[in-house]
Parts: sequence; C-alpha cells; structure tokens
Amino acid sequence: MNRYPLWKYITVAIALVLGFVYTLPNFFGESPAVQVSSAKATIKVDDKARSRVEEALKTAGITHDGMQLDFNGVKTRFKDTDTQLKAKDVLEKAFNPDASDPQYVVALNLLAASPQWLTSLHALPMYLGLDLRGGVHFLLQVDMKGALTKRLDSTSADLRTVLRDKNLRHAGVNREGDRLVVKFRDQETRDKARNAIADSQPDLLLTEQADGSEFKLTATLKPEAQKRIGEFAIKQNITTLHNRINELGVAEPVIQQQGTDRIVVQLPGVQDTAKAKDILGRTATLEIRMVDDSPGALEAALAGNAPFGTEVYNERGGQPLLVKKQVVLTGDRLTDAQPGFDSQTQEAAVHLTLDSAGARIFKDVTRENVNKRMAILLIEKGKGEVVTAPVIRTEIGGGRVQISGRMTTSEANDTALLLRAGSLAAPMDIVEERTIGPSLGADNIQKGFHSTLWGFAAIALFMIVYYQIFGVVSVLALGANLLFLIALLSLLQATLTLPGIAAIALALGMAIDSNVLINERVREELRNGMPPQAAISEGYERAFGTILDSNVTTLIVGLMLLIFGSGPVRGFAVVHCLGILTSIFSSVVVSRALINLIYGRQKKLAKVAIGQLWKPGAATTNGQK
Repeated sequence: MNRYPLWKYITVAIALVLGFVYTLPNFFGESPAVQVSSAKATIKVDDKARSRVEEALKTAGITHDGMQLDFNGVKTRFKDTDTQLKAKDVLEKAFNPDASDPQYVVALNLLAASPQWLTSLHALPMYLGLDLRGGVHFLLQVDMKGALTKRLDSTSADLRTVLRDKNLRHAGVNREGDRLVVKFRDQETRDKARNAIADSQPDLLLTEQADGSEFKLTATLKPEAQKRIGEFAIKQNITTLHNRINELGVAEPVIQQQGTDRIVVQLPGVQDTAKAKDILGRTATLEIRMVDDSPGALEAALAGNAPFGTEVYNERGGQPLLVKKQVVLTGDRLTDAQPGFDSQTQEAAVHLTLDSAGARIFKDVTRENVNKRMAILLIEKGKGEVVTAPVIRTEIGGGRVQISGRMTTSEANDTALLLRAGSLAAPMDIVEERTIGPSLGADNIQKGFHSTLWGFAAIALFMIVYYQIFGVVSVLALGANLLFLIALLSLLQATLTLPGIAAIALALGMAIDSNVLINERVREELRNGMPPQAAISEGYERAFGTILDSNVTTLIVGLMLLIFGSGPVRGFAVVHCLGILTSIFSSVVVSRALINLIYGRQKKLAKVAIGQLWKPGAATTNGQK
C-alpha cells in the first residue's frame, strides 16, 4: 500500500544528486580575471592572441590561475584583485601600444571559480543581477527625430533616382525640416512625378503647392511609417548594443526597451563606467566604395601624393588599399546578410539582401564597373577599415549580392555578423547613470540569504514540533525543494536579483503549505478511525487534488507576471513559477518516498508520529490509530 516501485526511488535519488551537483557551483564564488577582446570588427581574437597574452604575462612575471578562449575573447584568471590590476596594465600596453587607436578592449572581469569537473558537466553558478553584484545602470534616450531625419536623407536620394529613371526633369530635391520638397517648372511634369513617386515610395504622403512660376511637390512620412521607423530604430540599437557589450565580458547584461524611445542597459560586475560609456556611445557606419586600381596610384598615395578623391585604408590582412571617397551605398540599404556557399565553386560566401533603392543603385554601379574591385568599409570614430574587397564579375540585379573568394567559413560567418550588426539606427544620449558598488551588492546578498535561512529555520522548528516525524520529513522535502529550485536556476543560467530572493522565500512558504495539507489530511483519516497505513495512503491521494488546484491557480498568476511584466517583476515571476513546479514534486513525490521508507515496510503498523490528534469530545494519546 505504501511502497514505491524501485524505479520511483531511483528517480528521486537521481533528482537529488543532480540537484546537488548543479547547486554546488554557487558556493565557490568568483575569481578576478582580465578579458582581452577585439575593439574592431576586422580584428579577430584567436589562438595567436592567447599566445600573446601568455607571453606578455610571462615577461612581466605575473602568474595566472588559468586561461580560456571563447567567442568573447581571451579570459585569464588571477588569485587576487591586485594581480588582476597589474595584469590589466601589462596587457593594455602589450595590445594597445597606441592609446589613441586601441585595437583591443582589455577589461576587468569576474569568472566562476567552480572546479573543472563541474564546469565540464555544464554546472555553472547563477548570474547575479545588478542589485546583488554591483555594476553600472544606464538609461539611454533614442533620438527618434534623428532616425526620421536619416530616413528622409536616404529617401531624397531615392527620389532623385526615381525621377532620373523616369526622365522627369526637376529643379531640385531638398529636405526642409521634416519634409522633402521637390521643385518643378511645369504642372504636367509635377503630376507625372507624383504618380511615379507614389508607386515607388508608399510611405510618403504627397501634397502639391504652387509658388509663382515654381510647382512644388511636398513629401512627408506617413504616421504609420514614422511609428515603424521608430520601432525599427529601437530594435536595431538594442541588437547593436548587445554586440558591443560582449566586448566588456559582461556575463548577463540587461538590455531592454523602456517606453517608446528609451533603452535600459544594466551591466552587472562592471565598475569601469568610462569604458562602458565609450563602448555604448561608439558610432559605426558601413560604406561601399570603389577601389582605385590605377597603375602606380597606390604607390603614389603611400608616398603622400594620393590622387584626388581617394583615401588609403587597410584590408583585414593589413595590406593597404586605395579607395575612392565617393560612397556608392551605405549600410542603411542593407536589409540582411547571411553566410553561405557559392553555388558554382562551393566556396564560403556571404549573401547580402538590399532594399529596392539599394538594388537599383547596385545594379547601375556593377554594370559600369565589371572586373573592378568594390570595397566594403566599416567606419568607427572617423577611422575606417576594409572588411572585404571583392571583384565585380558581372552586373548584379534583384537586390541579392554574393561576396566570395579567399574566405573561410569562419570568416564568412564573421563578415555576415559584422554587416548585419552595422551601426546604430539612431543616435542615443545617456540621460541617467548609476553605479552600484560591489559592497552594497554583497550586503544585499547577505540580507537575502539570512532572511531565507531564518525563514527556513522557523518553518522547520514549527513543523518538527507540531508534526514530529512527519514534520521532519516535511522539512527534508522542503530542503529538497530549495535544492531543486537553485539547481534549475543555475541550469537555466537565470539572473538572480533581490526580487528573485523574495520569490525563493515565498516558494518555501508555499511549499510547506502543501505538506501541511497532506499532514492534516492524514490526521483527519486517523481521527475517523482508519488504520495508519490506509490513513497515509488516503491522506496523500486526497490532498493531491487540493495541492494541484492551488498551485495551478498561483502558477497562472506567475505566468501573467512573466508575460506582461518587465525588469524586477519578470525576475520575481521566473523564480516564482519554477518554485511552484519544484514544490509540487518535493512535497508530494519526495516526502511520500521518505514516508514510505520509514513506515511502508511495517505490515502491522500500530501508530505514526504525526503529533497530537484531537477528536471531538475527547483527546487521544499521541499517534493513536
């Protein structure tokens, strides 16, 4: 009656072991470290960079506790913060000899100090939020007006192209504030132009004006188009910020939209505010220009006599390249970039997709420059680098462009990521900045830990005194619940914040409530004269429906908080929902397994230690049938 099959005991045992293993990394703390990552998209951090780090530290006589290379860069652990700071200075000088043009980002970091055998099992500690670990909080204001202005500037070029293709003469296309004004000399041409522009630019609202002998066509962006541009600017900026913050080595940054035109950025563990602001505020633009391959032109430019309208840039391998100043296309015309393979040669390639205006311009340029080289440049802080410079083999139309040749699969992936990331879609300003020190975070952790510990102790004392052996089992199940919850949060690599600690404390209270229901149900069956074995079985089975109903209704509320909440509310909701799931398993399955081990094998069970039973009209002795 009260015996589990062997497989259930094995399941509970495996769950407890896994819970212990994945909870364990949270007790090892963190080690100070230094991360070296690329400050420029065309520079890749690989095994050579790792060897440079090793050599620089060895030359300076600095010992380390381990080094690893991942997608963020080279990370090196040290015993204490003093050694960490010395190593940072050494690596900064070794990797960035020219401070005015840094090639790499050398940043302080914290890495989990878990043993290697735990890390190999992917057992990692939970991430700690800004309020527990300390760090930097930024509130960024996105310049929506700047995004609209940028769109109007690109649209003005599109209008000139459309009018030229339709052979419609005009007296100028100018931007005046938030509108474009196109001037014509006669009404007939203006009417034809209006129809052509309306077909090619559905986002524009066109109105006609007459000013003496001039006929004007005024174009403004439709309200729905302005809203769409603003939403795109926010999403694009968030994506770009994610790519940049990887350079700082922040384990779990928070980057999310707030309102219609603001972005919240939280960087736990980052104390260098100046470097964080520099990374976030960096501007980058993507440009496509033609290469000047005229005989002797590059040599003359290197000698200081560059031909008119040209500039010298470096390719990825460091080779100089003479590029014309005229910009053919910008990254604004690029809608997508994906790595792939050339269908003919099966070489690694990058496939680009341009918008309609970009496709027309690219078709014209490639038709006029067959067998010439085209350079794709990334401009950051006024300095540019050539990402790639392919040769134009034939006219390319349709807006689908392929870049291939002398490129590995890894380079194709990097180039596609770089082209997709592009630049900020709209300028941003930092309107709020807060720095939370690590000491305050440690104090928050201590208070949160103590509140959970004393809450657990108070619950345990009450349950043991009031329910005796059943109370002990309930406390053990409660401990298993806490173990499972921490293990799940670590396994999911969730971010723990102060609201999350509050949700853990709440989960303990709700979990013990399930055991109280079970114990009281068993007591009720004993009062009704049922034998102890039957009372235990009936108590668990009849209490399960009530436990399930109460937890499901609470889970629904938690899911609503998770779906519609943001920031601290979502952090609370994640822990709350996971706590409900683990409490059902621990209070029903784990506690039943322990009760079965204690009482299940006794065929003639006369009494159970579940506290004083009170019957109407008379008191019974402790643990009676």
